[in-house]
Amino acid sequence: MKPDIHPAYHPVIFIDDEHEVITRSTLTSKETREIDGVEHYVVRVDVSAYSHPFYTGRQKVLDTEGRVERFKKRYAKK
Repeated sequence: MKPDIHPAYHPVIFIDDEHEVITRSTLTSKETREIDGVEHYVVRVDVSAYSHPFYTGRQKVLDTEGRVERFKKRYAKK
């Protein structure tokens, strides 16, 4: 890797309401928290994999126009 062209990585805690993910990132914030003697930046997020409807299974698929039926009808082998 070339020196001095990559962003600096920092220890970060991403917080989504009740879940916390400890990782490294280029994001920083004014809020910090110390874990095991290491200062971590705290980044609060609205949606994460813990609360996103797609990952939690709460997402609803609506087929109001019969798209699946039209697809099957159009491409069905005769």
